[in-house]
Amino acid sequence: MKLLFNKIIFLVLLVIAFPAATQDVSPDTLIKNTVDEVITILNQDDGIRAGNQDKVLNLIREKILPHFNFIRMTQLAMGKNWSLAGPDQKKSLVKEFRTLLVRTYSISLTSYRDEIIKVSPSNVNPQDTRATVKTQVIQGSGKQPVPIDYSMEKSSNGWKVYDVTVAGVSLVTNYRGTFNSQIRNGGVDGLITTLVEKNTSMQGK
Repeated sequence: MKLLFNKIIFLVLLVIAFPAATQDVSPDTLIKNTVDEVITILNQDDGIRAGNQDKVLNLIREKILPHFNFIRMTQLAMGKNWSLAGPDQKKSLVKEFRTLLVRTYSISLTSYRDEIIKVSPSNVNPQDTRATVKTQVIQGSGKQPVPIDYSMEKSSNGWKVYDVTVAGVSLVTNYRGTFNSQIRNGGVDGLITTLVEKNTSMQGK
Protein backbone atom coordinates (compact mmCIF):
# COMPACT_ATOMS: atom_id res chain seq x y z
CA MET A 1 0.00 0.00 0.00
CA LYS A 2 2.84 2.40 0.83
CA LEU A 3 4.51 1.91 -2.57
CA LEU A 4 1.19 2.38 -4.33
CA PHE A 5 0.50 5.47 -2.23
CA ASN A 6 3.89 6.98 -3.08
CA LYS A 7 3.53 6.30 -6.79
CA ILE A 8 -0.04 7.43 -7.25
CA ILE A 9 0.27 10.54 -5.09
CA PHE A 10 3.06 11.94 -7.18
CA LEU A 11 1.33 11.14 -10.44
CA VAL A 12 -1.61 13.08 -9.09
CA LEU A 13 0.55 16.03 -8.09
CA LEU A 14 1.74 16.26 -11.66
CA VAL A 15 -1.76 16.71 -12.98
CA ILE A 16 -1.70 20.32 -11.83
CA ALA A 17 1.89 21.02 -12.77
CA PHE A 18 0.88 23.28 -15.65
CA PRO A 19 -2.26 25.14 -14.57
CA ALA A 20 -4.07 27.63 -16.75
CA ALA A 21 -2.85 31.20 -16.33
CA THR A 22 -6.25 32.59 -15.43
CA GLN A 23 -7.34 32.56 -11.81
CA ASP A 24 -11.01 32.39 -12.81
CA VAL A 25 -10.90 28.79 -13.99
CA SER A 26 -12.65 26.32 -11.69
CA PRO A 27 -10.47 23.80 -9.83
CA ASP A 28 -11.82 20.77 -11.67
CA THR A 29 -11.40 22.47 -15.06
CA LEU A 30 -7.88 23.50 -14.10
CA ILE A 31 -6.98 19.90 -13.41
CA LYS A 32 -8.81 18.44 -16.39
CA ASN A 33 -7.28 20.87 -18.90
CA THR A 34 -3.75 19.98 -17.85
CA VAL A 35 -3.93 16.17 -17.81
CA ASP A 36 -3.19 15.70 -21.52
CA GLU A 37 -0.23 18.10 -21.46
CA VAL A 38 1.35 16.48 -18.42
CA ILE A 39 0.88 12.96 -19.77
CA THR A 40 2.48 14.04 -23.04
CA ILE A 41 5.52 15.39 -21.22
CA LEU A 42 5.89 12.23 -19.18
CA ASN A 43 5.68 10.06 -22.27
CA GLN A 44 8.11 12.14 -24.32
CA ASP A 45 10.72 13.15 -21.77
CA ASP A 46 13.36 10.46 -21.93
CA GLY A 47 15.36 12.08 -19.15
CA ILE A 48 12.56 11.78 -16.63
CA ARG A 49 11.69 8.27 -17.70
CA ALA A 50 15.36 7.29 -17.39
CA GLY A 51 15.43 8.55 -13.81
CA ASN A 52 17.37 11.81 -14.21
CA GLN A 53 16.75 13.18 -10.72
CA ASP A 54 18.14 16.65 -11.43
CA LYS A 55 15.67 17.03 -14.26
CA VAL A 56 12.85 15.69 -12.14
CA LEU A 57 13.62 18.02 -9.24
CA ASN A 58 13.84 21.03 -11.54
CA LEU A 59 10.43 20.16 -12.97
CA ILE A 60 8.96 19.92 -9.49
CA ARG A 61 10.45 23.19 -8.24
CA GLU A 62 9.47 25.18 -11.31
CA LYS A 63 6.06 23.75 -12.16
CA ILE A 64 4.58 22.03 -9.10
CA LEU A 65 5.64 23.69 -5.86
CA PRO A 66 3.97 27.05 -6.60
CA HIS A 67 0.56 25.34 -6.69
CA PHE A 68 0.65 23.77 -3.24
CA ASN A 69 0.04 25.43 0.10
CA PHE A 70 2.84 23.80 2.07
CA ILE A 71 2.23 25.94 5.13
CA ARG A 72 -1.32 24.63 5.35
CA MET A 73 -0.18 21.07 4.62
CA THR A 74 2.45 21.19 7.35
CA GLN A 75 -0.03 22.69 9.81
CA LEU A 76 -2.48 19.87 9.14
CA ALA A 77 0.23 17.22 9.40
CA MET A 78 1.30 18.68 12.75
CA GLY A 79 -2.26 18.86 14.08
CA LYS A 80 -2.50 20.24 17.62
CA ASN A 81 1.30 20.23 17.86
CA TRP A 82 1.50 23.13 15.41
CA SER A 83 0.76 25.52 18.28
CA LEU A 84 3.81 24.21 20.17
CA ALA A 85 6.21 25.42 17.48
CA GLY A 86 7.70 28.90 17.48
CA PRO A 87 7.95 31.06 14.33
CA ASP A 88 11.44 29.84 13.39
CA GLN A 89 10.49 26.23 14.09
CA LYS A 90 7.42 26.56 11.87
CA LYS A 91 9.56 27.88 9.01
CA SER A 92 11.95 24.95 9.43
CA LEU A 93 9.09 22.44 9.57
CA VAL A 94 7.52 23.76 6.35
CA LYS A 95 10.89 23.76 4.57
CA GLU A 96 11.83 20.22 5.64
CA PHE A 97 8.35 18.75 5.07
CA ARG A 98 8.28 20.24 1.58
CA THR A 99 11.74 18.82 0.86
CA LEU A 100 10.67 15.41 2.18
CA LEU A 101 7.64 15.28 -0.10
CA VAL A 102 9.63 16.42 -3.12
CA ARG A 103 12.41 13.89 -2.62
CA THR A 104 10.06 11.03 -1.76
CA TYR A 105 7.74 11.44 -4.72
CA SER A 106 10.33 12.49 -7.28
CA ILE A 107 11.57 8.91 -7.11
CA SER A 108 8.08 7.69 -7.95
CA LEU A 109 7.76 10.05 -10.91
CA THR A 110 10.08 7.98 -13.07
CA SER A 111 7.79 4.94 -12.72
CA TYR A 112 4.93 6.50 -14.70
CA ARG A 113 3.78 4.09 -17.41
CA ASP A 114 0.63 4.99 -19.34
CA GLU A 115 -1.79 5.46 -16.46
CA ILE A 116 -4.91 7.44 -17.34
CA ILE A 117 -6.32 10.12 -15.03
CA LYS A 118 -10.05 10.84 -15.22
CA VAL A 119 -11.40 14.00 -13.62
CA SER A 120 -15.00 14.19 -12.40
CA PRO A 121 -16.89 17.49 -12.77
CA SER A 122 -17.49 19.30 -9.49
CA ASN A 123 -20.08 21.91 -8.65
CA VAL A 124 -18.07 24.93 -7.53
CA ASN A 125 -19.75 28.31 -7.23
CA PRO A 126 -17.81 31.52 -7.95
CA GLN A 127 -17.99 32.52 -4.29
CA ASP A 128 -16.64 29.18 -3.01
CA THR A 129 -13.19 29.26 -1.43
CA ARG A 130 -12.84 25.50 -0.88
CA ALA A 131 -13.44 22.57 -3.16
CA THR A 132 -12.83 18.85 -3.47
CA VAL A 133 -11.92 17.59 -6.93
CA LYS A 134 -12.40 13.87 -7.45
CA THR A 135 -10.33 11.92 -9.95
CA GLN A 136 -9.47 8.32 -10.74
CA VAL A 137 -6.19 6.81 -11.87
CA ILE A 138 -6.86 4.01 -14.37
CA GLN A 139 -3.93 1.60 -14.14
CA GLY A 140 -4.89 -0.96 -16.77
CA SER A 141 -4.09 -4.69 -16.74
CA GLY A 142 -7.35 -5.40 -14.93
CA LYS A 143 -6.34 -3.40 -11.84
CA GLN A 144 -8.96 -1.48 -9.92
CA PRO A 145 -9.02 2.31 -10.51
CA VAL A 146 -7.51 4.31 -7.67
CA PRO A 147 -9.72 7.19 -6.44
CA ILE A 148 -7.95 10.47 -5.77
CA ASP A 149 -9.47 13.48 -4.02
CA TYR A 150 -7.82 16.91 -4.07
CA SER A 151 -8.63 19.29 -1.22
CA MET A 152 -8.17 22.80 -2.57
CA GLU A 153 -8.46 26.36 -1.29
CA LYS A 154 -8.85 29.52 -3.33
CA SER A 155 -6.35 32.27 -2.60
CA SER A 156 -5.45 35.58 -4.21
CA ASN A 157 -3.07 33.57 -6.40
CA GLY A 158 -5.65 31.03 -7.51
CA TRP A 159 -6.53 27.54 -6.28
CA LYS A 160 -3.97 25.75 -4.12
CA VAL A 161 -3.83 22.11 -3.03
CA TYR A 162 -3.50 21.53 0.71
CA ASP A 163 -4.20 17.79 0.88
CA VAL A 164 -4.50 14.80 -1.42
CA THR A 165 -6.44 11.69 -0.45
CA VAL A 166 -5.61 8.40 -2.17
CA ALA A 167 -8.07 5.51 -1.79
CA GLY A 168 -9.35 7.09 1.40
CA VAL A 169 -5.88 7.78 2.84
CA SER A 170 -5.05 11.45 3.41
CA LEU A 171 -1.51 12.60 2.67
CA VAL A 172 -1.33 14.90 5.70
CA THR A 173 -3.05 12.41 8.00
CA ASN A 174 -0.62 9.74 6.82
CA TYR A 175 2.23 11.81 8.26
CA ARG A 176 0.42 13.08 11.37
CA GLY A 177 0.84 9.89 13.38
CA THR A 178 4.56 9.79 12.69
CA PHE A 179 4.98 13.46 13.53
CA ASN A 180 3.04 13.08 16.79
CA SER A 181 5.21 10.15 17.84
CA GLN A 182 8.43 11.99 17.07
CA ILE A 183 7.29 15.09 18.96
CA ARG A 184 6.38 12.99 22.00
CA ASN A 185 9.88 11.52 22.00
CA GLY A 186 11.96 14.58 21.16
CA GLY A 187 9.78 17.65 20.98
CA VAL A 188 9.41 19.92 17.95
CA ASP A 189 13.19 20.26 17.61
CA GLY A 190 13.46 16.48 17.60
CA LEU A 191 11.01 16.27 14.70
CA ILE A 192 12.92 18.93 12.77
CA THR A 193 16.18 17.05 13.34
CA THR A 194 14.59 13.81 12.14
CA LEU A 195 13.29 15.49 8.98
CA VAL A 196 16.67 17.08 8.26
CA GLU A 197 18.42 13.74 8.68
CA LYS A 198 15.88 11.98 6.48
CA ASN A 199 16.21 14.58 3.73
CA THR A 200 20.01 14.47 3.91
CA SER A 201 19.99 10.68 3.61
CA MET A 202 17.78 10.90 0.51
CA GLN A 203 20.06 13.27 -1.38
CA GLY A 204 21.49 11.70 -4.49
CA LYS A 205 19.09 8.75 -4.45
